[in-house]
Amino acid sequence: MSEVSHAWPRRGQPEQAAEPPRARLAWLANEDWWSVWIGLLVIAVAWALFANGSSLKWLAVAPAKWKTLAEAAQGLAGHWPNYLALFATFALLFGSALAVLGQSLTRFVPSFLILFGLSLMIFTVSAWTQASRYNLEAPLLALALGLLLSNTVGVPEWLQGGLRVEFYIKTGIVLLGATLPLTLLVWAGPVAAGQATIVSLVTFFTIFLTGKALGLDRRFAAVLGLGGAVCGVSAAIATGGAVRAKREQTSMAITLVVVWAIAMIFVLPFASRALGLSTAVAGAWIGTSEFADAAGVAAAQAYGDAARNAGGAIAGAPDAAVQAFTLMKVVGRDIWIGIWAFVLAWVATTRWNTETDGVQAKADIREIWARFPKFVFGFVLASALVTWVAGHYSLADYRKVVTPDLVAPISTLRTWVFTFCFLSIGLTTRLRSLATTGWRPLLAFTVGVVVNIVIGYVLSVHVFADFWNGLGG
Repeated sequence: MSEVSHAWPRRGQPEQAAEPPRARLAWLANEDWWSVWIGLLVIAVAWALFANGSSLKWLAVAPAKWKTLAEAAQGLAGHWPNYLALFATFALLFGSALAVLGQSLTRFVPSFLILFGLSLMIFTVSAWTQASRYNLEAPLLALALGLLLSNTVGVPEWLQGGLRVEFYIKTGIVLLGATLPLTLLVWAGPVAAGQATIVSLVTFFTIFLTGKALGLDRRFAAVLGLGGAVCGVSAAIATGGAVRAKREQTSMAITLVVVWAIAMIFVLPFASRALGLSTAVAGAWIGTSEFADAAGVAAAQAYGDAARNAGGAIAGAPDAAVQAFTLMKVVGRDIWIGIWAFVLAWVATTRWNTETDGVQAKADIREIWARFPKFVFGFVLASALVTWVAGHYSLADYRKVVTPDLVAPISTLRTWVFTFCFLSIGLTTRLRSLATTGWRPLLAFTVGVVVNIVIGYVLSVHVFADFWNGLGG
């Protein structure tokens, strides 16, 4: 079976990667594994420097707070060697991976240069001391700018080469593991998995049964259902392949996932603030109610940034929003994508095929491994490494030494990668493509969205509120 690329689809079409050469090792054959290697390499280098009394802080540069344009310009001019080195490092890491995967570097590098430049501009604007007053958090600003450009002047084809949404988000999630202790993953895992299972089952069957009631093909209804229940774009692509849905059905499901995921980036943080939710509870709600990792991280980080600049008006630690989201979405929901794909493949091959063409096939259990999000391994390994490092320090020394010299630079690099992702989402999303989906798929998915948000709210804000608030102290 050919590998399916998990790049954010362009113009409503999922990308199909070329069949990798048989001689190529599996762990070099897709972006999932490359996100693991890149993330762990960055963490390993940061740790090696830290262990030898140095730090990655020189490379992990970001604009400082500024009040006037003169201060902003002075800050950029004073650190241009750092930004140049940072661009070269990111271009080398992502470019090398894409070259191995058969992508053209002549397409990637110029596109990534533009992406980096726009991200630096976004970082600079969000560092303005009055930015929080106007809700100019970097994730929302990046998304809004990308959407504006994509849906007005348009994005030239040559720029698409650097807009690798899911490659960036997966790498960022691996880096995120360095900020979440392994003990927290073990502690939160069962609750996150339990909450995710409830939401996933309810959302899937709501969309699937509504779709069938509206007369949609059951394979199409299954793709829509899993796209809303588990992991957005990746789930829709995996399910489309598992049940042998038509390509245009998968494309329509992806369009609905993308549009609703973008809408929730703005709706969920706004609703969380209006309801007075703590950062951790809001992060958990976003984790159960968003439809894509990239969009969910943008929403959670935006709420965390709002809390950081709210002067105590929002309860909980700012980082708890992204932490709770990650535990809920990555630990809780994403790991089920392979299992769901296997189950639906089994149903399609043993039930649906026999009813239509009399052919009975077997679902290969290897489908679970093939569809399992490999970047989760990198996320856990990163968490384990930093947990091991932290074990050699007292809590006071960890906060005084390890956090500023090891964890903080990794967090800054993670924020850069996330910004690449948020901006790429906007630049690759054409809102007018929603018109091609038709009213019945839109209605079925929208019913699932409503149910998903309500169930996620009840579980996060009422049933497990005390648990999630334990992250935000």
